[in-house]
Amino acid sequence: MTGRETVSIESSILVLRGQRVILAADLAKIYGVETRALNQAVKRNQERFPEDFIFRLTREEAMTLPLSRSQSVILKRGANIKYLPYVFTEHGAMMAANVLNSPHAVRMSVFVVRAFIRLRHTVAFHKEIMIKLDELERKFTAHDSDITRLFATVRQLMAPPESNKRKIGFLVEEKAAVYRRR
Repeated sequence: MTGRETVSIESSILVLRGQRVILAADLAKIYGVETRALNQAVKRNQERFPEDFIFRLTREEAMTLPLSRSQSVILKRGANIKYLPYVFTEHGAMMAANVLNSPHAVRMSVFVVRAFIRLRHTVAFHKEIMIKLDELERKFTAHDSDITRLFATVRQLMAPPESNKRKIGFLVEEKAAVYRRR
């Protein structure tokens, strides 16, 4: 398998309901079978596919995924979904390869599992980066307030001292105010 095919497997993996999943149509394409053949294999082996291995999309979820819309000639193209598609979790994708029992599906299941693992590592790596960024932000936010106080103190020290002495001499403005009061 080439690197390009591995990338396409990873791009087929979606996050739905808080889980990484792959659409039945995409999985069937990867395993080299028709989607209906995959769905039939799942129906024949329902006991091997608990809810945490496979589930159907809701109509709303299916409508948000352009690839899951029906391409049937009978239906208005892209307007309706005839059957709500299945999605497979990592374990469901592995089980699907076992029930299809074709050498190609078994070979490809290794790449599918590796794609799920790479995504899991990528997410974990991003979480680590986000934690470190949060720590840096907290440190710099604290330092920012310290630096702001430091600059304020330096400006205060550099400002010329204000004189509290009364100025000597005749002040016109003060006398004018005194004469107005009388």
